[in-house]
Amino acid sequence: MKEKTIAAISTAQGQGGIGIIRISGSEAIAVADRVFKSARGTTLSEIEGYRALYGKVTENGEMLDEVVAVLYRAPHSFTGEDVVELCCHGGLYITREVLRTVLQNGATIAEPGEFTKRAFLNGKMDLSQAQGVMDIISARSRQAARAAVSARTGALSRKIKAIVQELVSLVAHFSAWADYPEEDIPQVTESALMDTFNSSKAKISQLLKDYEAGQAVIHGVDTVIAGRPNVGKSTLMNLLTGFEKSIVTEIPGTTRDLVEETVIVGDVTLRLCDTAGIRDTDNIVEKIGVDKTRERLSSCSLVLAVFDSSEKLNEEDMNLLESLIDVPSVAIINKTDLEQKADIEFIKNKTQYIVYISAKNGEGKQDLEKTVEEICGTKDFDPCVGILSGERQRAAAVSALSALQEAENALELGFSYDAVTVCVEEAIDCLMQLTGENVSEAVVDDVFHKFCVGK
Repeated sequence: MKEKTIAAISTAQGQGGIGIIRISGSEAIAVADRVFKSARGTTLSEIEGYRALYGKVTENGEMLDEVVAVLYRAPHSFTGEDVVELCCHGGLYITREVLRTVLQNGATIAEPGEFTKRAFLNGKMDLSQAQGVMDIISARSRQAARAAVSARTGALSRKIKAIVQELVSLVAHFSAWADYPEEDIPQVTESALMDTFNSSKAKISQLLKDYEAGQAVIHGVDTVIAGRPNVGKSTLMNLLTGFEKSIVTEIPGTTRDLVEETVIVGDVTLRLCDTAGIRDTDNIVEKIGVDKTRERLSSCSLVLAVFDSSEKLNEEDMNLLESLIDVPSVAIINKTDLEQKADIEFIKNKTQYIVYISAKNGEGKQDLEKTVEEICGTKDFDPCVGILSGERQRAAAVSALSALQEAENALELGFSYDAVTVCVEEAIDCLMQLTGENVSEAVVDDVFHKFCVGK
């Protein structure tokens, strides 16, 4: 069955200098020729790929807009199919009108991620590279962009394929030795097996070790700013965001709801949440805010716990410190520009990381950045080495590591080489899920459904 020809707006929808309507499929050129008229009378079907024509898009003989039509012939295109991109003036109305005209002339609206899905299905990229495409679009920092570009250009794929090749060679040796006993094929030694298992396990373990740092760089860390009222939480929030995101007053309980913003701290993306000051209160509105704070503290990945250096620690401070025992956190001693009254030694005994700042004056921000990078494992992290992106990839790597451990256990317990081979083949299957060589249609659909329409 011939694939339908799809089309969508591939640029952000809004006012801009240019808007691009992408058409892909076997009928892409024919559809484009029905709506596009070049200034010199040449049709798109008459020109070679990687060429552009200036002209106009018309509807019922009336010009909709001046456009530049760019042609990419299969298989030398993003999707591997014939692709035409109509570059019109940017704007909500005109791009939608051009798209509507294209759809009326034979194309079907593309689903989210369908262009990239076709690129995957047509062998233009594997599944880990496709994930890199989405990460490039959503990157919010330099490090996130570097990691995404690295994935798109195959850094993770090369790592996975190297491990798979090592294990496939092992299984092939097993099979040849077992199936052709009359041939002079060297027997696989137990030491050689163990060397291969240990090598592969070490490489997968390193991928898993880098996963958390990669998540901090690519997707960000769910972070809560916590502390009792008036310790400077909102001032810290404003310092990190670079503008007045939270209202700051001397009145305790000013912040009564969760204030959220994504910020870059060093090389780490923090999904930051400024919370209501933790204290007992009879104010029903403030109490709701305090309850929300406690709820977020129990589910977040990082806590920036703020303490007022100029005041003695009270019961709320003590309770906050106790709640952070099993949570990654930084104790932030704020208002260091004032006379110190807080028991700093007590805080040091309760936390691993402590930073001194004056959020009001901006002092200590760099120390906080370095500490956050250390906690998140990004201090010496190289995003270009090829990292796992997302829980699906992590789960596949965990399963592969588990299968190799089972293979090693089977060997040590004296099981037959056939039993060991079954475990190794399971590890290979798990690793091939990362690149999409062994993955169900449902998984593929789920991966690309998370993309934006037009990509």
